[in-house]
Amino acid sequence: MRSLFLLLFLISMETFPQEEQPNYARLVSVFTELFNNGDYDGIYELYDDGMKKTFTRMETRNFFKENVNRLTGDIKSMEFYTFREGAHIYRVVFDKSVADIMLSLNSQNKINGLFISPPKPLGAPILKRNSTPMILPVIGEWFVYWGGLNETQNYHVKEVSQQYAYDLLKVREGASHEGDPLLKENYYAFGEEIIAPCNGRVVKIIDGVPDNIPGQTNPEQLTGNTIVLQTDQDEFILMAHLMENSIEVEEGQDVGQGDLLAKCGNSGNSTEPHLHLSLQNTLEMEEAIGAQLYFDRIEVNGEIRVDYLPVKEDFVRND
Repeated sequence: MRSLFLLLFLISMETFPQEEQPNYARLVSVFTELFNNGDYDGIYELYDDGMKKTFTRMETRNFFKENVNRLTGDIKSMEFYTFREGAHIYRVVFDKSVADIMLSLNSQNKINGLFISPPKPLGAPILKRNSTPMILPVIGEWFVYWGGLNETQNYHVKEVSQQYAYDLLKVREGASHEGDPLLKENYYAFGEEIIAPCNGRVVKIIDGVPDNIPGQTNPEQLTGNTIVLQTDQDEFILMAHLMENSIEVEEGQDVGQGDLLAKCGNSGNSTEPHLHLSLQNTLEMEEAIGAQLYFDRIEVNGEIRVDYLPVKEDFVRND
């Protein structure tokens, strides 16, 4: 049996429009019906010749039965949300999990590329967005380096667990630091106070992770020093890359909106001091499905916005 989730990708690097194409929509409808009926031979017949030469009918049948449906259940919905390298990307909600499917068709509308990401189990209800009122967890004006609902604005969208997450920097005159770029202390964000965006309970803390020299990363400890808050609505807010030994709260502690939590750092998988902020439906990021995080009332590029989701290149601050 070949790789669990990678079938084959043979696509041309041609230009493409920015919305789902009708031929893809039609094929997705057919694919969903075949998958839910257990007709994996029917899916095999959707392949182009290259796919059929690479994967036999039996391999295709076993792949979808044992490596996909057994883990996921049936497809409940397939929603197009972006392009990647000319292919359509669909976020797929199954009975038991969520995954992304990357799909490419040739000129005869046959499948010449198909990639299914490892599924995220549905251990908790999927959140669309927050219902708890939020403020920004930072003081003063910050710059949204990554934020938004598509990959152009927000590279986090590629990963289900972090989809819609933010990376926030402090910027002055177009730069995030002054002086030697290898000194973390020269970055405007480093050491800035991080406050509670809402009322909640501290349910997870990671501390003691050294701050990186800017330009270096620590992929073994992805989020670095971390705080996770849980709201009364079972929303989990993750704040990552905090300064080593700066955390002021303890697990199990109740906090109020605006309370001091920690300081911004450069720990974990971070190339420069910034705050990674995300909303997720469960405690552990590896098992989570990300959700959209809106702020109740903030200043955006000098104007007051209500119930706003910041996007890339916004300058934001609490009202």
